[in-house]
Amino acid sequence: MAEPFRCGLVLLAAGASTRMGRPKQLLPVGGRPLLRVVAEAALAAPVAPVIVVLGAHAAEIAPCLDGLAVRVLAHDGWAEGMGSSLRAGMAALLAGGETFDGVVVALADQPELSAAHLARLVATHRETGRSIVASRRAGVWQPPAFFAAGHFAELQASAGDAGARRLLQAHRADLIAVDWAGQDLDTPGDYENFQAGGGS
Repeated sequence: MAEPFRCGLVLLAAGASTRMGRPKQLLPVGGRPLLRVVAEAALAAPVAPVIVVLGAHAAEIAPCLDGLAVRVLAHDGWAEGMGSSLRAGMAALLAGGETFDGVVVALADQPELSAAHLARLVATHRETGRSIVASRRAGVWQPPAFFAAGHFAELQASAGDAGARRLLQAHRADLIAVDWAGQDLDTPGDYENFQAGGGS
């Protein structure tokens, strides 16, 4: 009997939200904090475990995840950049010695992330055999993205602010993209536009 396909998810939520001017992880979206909305979408997808990497304002943000079946990691080295947080998340995923076929790397500032889109990333890998499946918005490859186990070593060596995006650029031949209309909330204007477009 074949072993079941196993895919974890690392949700990066460690940034200081300097452009937003307040912790964007706590922005109200549909009456709930943004980070909780994104974490709930991840929990509804065919991925496990869901590891949430916190950093700046961790003590203030962590309570918004109360009651959710996620693993919360407070990463002291978050100021080194997104690559450092990704390294920490991968270390937490693999710390127990479990074997995974892949991992999805997602960002906590994407309010339109859905379980269906995450499932599509995983399914596209299984259907095509491509080792990286990225989201594509307006022609740009970006997270959330699926990485097969063969890329784990590179994810564990991430550095700087590029995070998973560097791997997307470095492995064009291995990559396939899935179109997605989701957006990042980086500035007050982004949040205002999201709300004006029907997000709440």
